[in-house]
Amino acid sequence: MSQKTNRETSESDLQRQRQAIDDIDAQLVELLNQRAMHVMVIGEIKQRTGGSIYVPHREQSVLDKITKLNAGPLPPRSLNAIYREIMSGSINLEQSMSIAFLGPEATFTHQAALKKFGHSLSYFAQNTISEVFNEVSKGCSEYGVVPVENSTEGVVSNTLDMFMESDLKMVSQIVMNISHCLVSNTELSQVRKLYTHPQALGQCRKWIQNNLPQAEIIETSSTTRAAELAAGQTDSAAIASGLAAKYYHLHILESDIQDISANATRFLVLSEESRCGHSTGKDRTSLMFRITDEVGALYSALAPFLQHRINMTKIESRPSKLKAWEYYFFIDVDGHIEDPALKVALNELKAVCGNVKWLGSYPRNDRID
Repeated sequence: MSQKTNRETSESDLQRQRQAIDDIDAQLVELLNQRAMHVMVIGEIKQRTGGSIYVPHREQSVLDKITKLNAGPLPPRSLNAIYREIMSGSINLEQSMSIAFLGPEATFTHQAALKKFGHSLSYFAQNTISEVFNEVSKGCSEYGVVPVENSTEGVVSNTLDMFMESDLKMVSQIVMNISHCLVSNTELSQVRKLYTHPQALGQCRKWIQNNLPQAEIIETSSTTRAAELAAGQTDSAAIASGLAAKYYHLHILESDIQDISANATRFLVLSEESRCGHSTGKDRTSLMFRITDEVGALYSALAPFLQHRINMTKIESRPSKLKAWEYYFFIDVDGHIEDPALKVALNELKAVCGNVKWLGSYPRNDRID
């Protein structure tokens, strides 16, 4: 067979494959719009009955279902990302919705919010964690996204402190891998100043000591602000995300400079929603309580969880700010607030502690994206 004939055969095969894709795309568009019609009817029903538009347990159920249905070759992560945007568009059809997040744009919190809600909703950057809480409390945004914990640097204390005075609930969480980059418009050897957020500094300390020991370290309010400052100078660099580098037209000099490769941050989705969603069987419940300053007080508070075989995944203490040496404790436990064993344990906790507060029950979803 001649080279020309081979070329013609390959071109013909290519056209057939492309036509098949075009036909499938037409079917997908039709099916997606059929799906959207059902979504709109569901939205009308929710408005009549006062149901929530965003339902985390239903969202998780859909993602789990498509993962089980997926036989490849499309990877589960890719399919989840596609469905994330489908669900984002669906939410927007039911109700125009806004999300407040700890800004500015291109921060890791912004990326986490987009991963959770997709690109079809409206996003509003806030300068502080307290402003995110206030935006949601005032009804200016339906949901808020804030960081609560990093696997390297630990808890974000400002987020926990806000729950002492806020009635907002945790309705979902996002666990996201954090990859830090050194970004600049100059060469590494020319860097004299390094802009960084304190959390990013703590996560990249060894790398900085080994590669930029002489650089002046200047702390900023966010990694995006660090990138913005570095972009305006010829002898500076910043620790920021790849998205921030793109946003401010900076070069990525080094990628993945965090000291621990398994560096992840947990973010919370906040809402005024006071009702708990349905149990998924894989849930987490967050609680806050205050104990008296006496021997065995903490033991008495935690004993009900041991007695009822409830796994505690986290405990943190914060000063109450009401009285010296008085503390609030924040705990995460496996299970849903409607689970019988957790209900009993919570009642026993209330019998020995003051100011017991349920902060939310939500799908655990510990996957790192």
